[in-house]
Amino acid sequence: MQDLIQQLASELDKDPRHVENVVRLLDEGNTIPFIARYRKELHGAMDDTALRNLEERLQYLRNLAERREAVKRSIEEQGKLTEELSAAIDAARTLAEVEDLYRPYKQKRRTRATIAREKGLAPLAELLFAQGPDCPDPTAEAARYVDAEKGVETVEDALSGASDIIAETISDDAALRKTLRTLLEREGKLCSQAAVEEDSVYRLYYDFSQALSRLQGHQILAVNRGEKEGFLKVRVELDRDRALQAVRRHVIVPGSAAMEFIKSAAEDAYDRLIFPALEREARSDLTERADEGAIGQFALNLKPLLMQPPVKGRVTMGLDPGYRMGCKVAVVDGTGKVLDTAVVYPTYGERQENEAIAALAKLIRKHGVEHIAIGNGTASRETEQMAVKLIRQVNEAGAHVSYMIVSEAGASVYSASPLAAEEFPQYDVNLRSAVSIARRLQDPLAELVKIDPKAIGVGQYQHDMPPKRLDEALNGVVEDCVNAVGVDVNTASPSLLQRVAGLNATTAKNVVAYREENGPFTSRKQILKVPKLGPKAFEQCAGFLRVPESRSVLDNTAVHPESYAAAEKLLSLTGHTLTDVRDGKLGDLNAQIRTYGEDRAAADCGVGVPTLRDVVGELMKPGRDPRDELPPPILRTDVMEAKDLKPGMELQGTVRNVIDFGVFVDIGVHQDGLVHISKLPRRVKHPSELLSVGDVVTVWVLSVDEGKKRISLTMKKPGEG
Repeated sequence: MQDLIQQLASELDKDPRHVENVVRLLDEGNTIPFIARYRKELHGAMDDTALRNLEERLQYLRNLAERREAVKRSIEEQGKLTEELSAAIDAARTLAEVEDLYRPYKQKRRTRATIAREKGLAPLAELLFAQGPDCPDPTAEAARYVDAEKGVETVEDALSGASDIIAETISDDAALRKTLRTLLEREGKLCSQAAVEEDSVYRLYYDFSQALSRLQGHQILAVNRGEKEGFLKVRVELDRDRALQAVRRHVIVPGSAAMEFIKSAAEDAYDRLIFPALEREARSDLTERADEGAIGQFALNLKPLLMQPPVKGRVTMGLDPGYRMGCKVAVVDGTGKVLDTAVVYPTYGERQENEAIAALAKLIRKHGVEHIAIGNGTASRETEQMAVKLIRQVNEAGAHVSYMIVSEAGASVYSASPLAAEEFPQYDVNLRSAVSIARRLQDPLAELVKIDPKAIGVGQYQHDMPPKRLDEALNGVVEDCVNAVGVDVNTASPSLLQRVAGLNATTAKNVVAYREENGPFTSRKQILKVPKLGPKAFEQCAGFLRVPESRSVLDNTAVHPESYAAAEKLLSLTGHTLTDVRDGKLGDLNAQIRTYGEDRAAADCGVGVPTLRDVVGELMKPGRDPRDELPPPILRTDVMEAKDLKPGMELQGTVRNVIDFGVFVDIGVHQDGLVHISKLPRRVKHPSELLSVGDVVTVWVLSVDEGKKRISLTMKKPGEG
């Protein structure tokens, strides 16, 4: 165990004591959000991402240890486990190295070498491969093994069989494979050619070659997809002569009578067995690397999307645009409750557009609508143009309405789901989508948790990713976001509640059922009465659940119940009360603690300094939403079209997606513009070093291609580079 701790500490550059504490906490069944927030003293204030990386690496190393033991057991059962081999397996740092060592002892399918051994040619192969000083001439020695009854009818048959055995032996050499793997990683190339004559989106890769060490993730994924769809032929290349030099150095004894024979067998081993296996392995490793990069980027993009500042407490109209089925309309109040629904047909002609404007204006006046959320799918541009006319009309009459284009990614998936049917049984699929769009503006997190993260669409090639690994990563992000914000236990949906640390689908539904049966929760302690929610689950979830209706203001903060006594002690030390917390009268608390001494205050309260700081932060802003500290989303009252854009035009926009080669920015026209990585303010390896989804940025128009629906943008101010 200690070796494992030391290795993790070394790899992750963490204090071994902190690593050991995290491993123990994980083994005790604690969740990552709980550990991150409420056990800071034990892990040196690692964040969620660092803890998840540690957990992932811990699992890999434990799987590696299990595989080492399984391999050793298998070899020992064959009576072939030596001390040297056992030590080599224990020293293997990767699963690939363990499998290389196991290869000679693994049960194989019937190979050419197997058949040769069945014909009794193993002694010949062993003698020749030894290349000893008394090594006989291969042809002369092979003559002794000619036996028609065994299927060895000629000397050539004997030599061929011996060569097959030697080739397999060379192929199974773990040290040689390691050498060649290193060479391939250093000097290998990935090449692709066109498999068809027709043009396609993969034309960039019709004659493509790049060193394996320099390949970008998006290139690997593009080549893989092009090959899968039949547009590309793909191979890995390595200078054969360079590789064979390494093979010969490893297996040939100069001057031996069998040298030329072994040389030929070695070439066969490389061409037929080793290189094809290394090529498959390299392609697999490249894909895994690219997948992990894409998944990481997807997760990176998802977090700010989920953490977009909510537009709270405002009556909102959701518009789900469409042609044939019309534009679906839903009006929801400040809490997301549906007030009204309608269907209008603004794309059918001028008369229908005017009728739509009249109908929507009536709804705006009736319900006091302040914001309009427009889905960005089919007919979005036409609907936006209609909405701008509508806004001008109602605002001239004294209203204050603005709009925002909202990503409707996954909305159709949600609206057709059993969850949506359960939530809105009285509405058809299309109207449910309009409700979802309205709520996305009001509280993106609460609405987006209802949707499979893969369907939200803020990445590249997400549909090519390993589903299990993608789900793990994205669900981890959702969980971290939900717990960072906190959840009102009296208003949250089961979808949101089940993302809270310590809760699952069953206990989340039980919370809602208890609430519906007994009325709103009036304290955190009351959560313990929920069926199937035991003390451990309560420990994990309590700090992330808010109870605004509670008499105790602490129940509406992220202060964990286990730290209530510490919080009250701190207030007592500084001459404050819980009433002061509720009334927001702790303005001088930080200064008081500095005067008192932070370490002394923590010791007197019975907590560590990190916990003390968190408690202070919560006491200063009870019921706060960390998203409120982020820049608000851009709400518009007018519309532009691509034809209105001119080179050099300065615009404000919102980053919608961050990918390997740049960022896509919503600048208020139907089509997002691309800021290529070369057009970012400064040189970076990846755009995510500078920007995140949701960032509000200043851009300048470079060019517009209306035909191809491409808008090129720059973040470099004209005249400055």
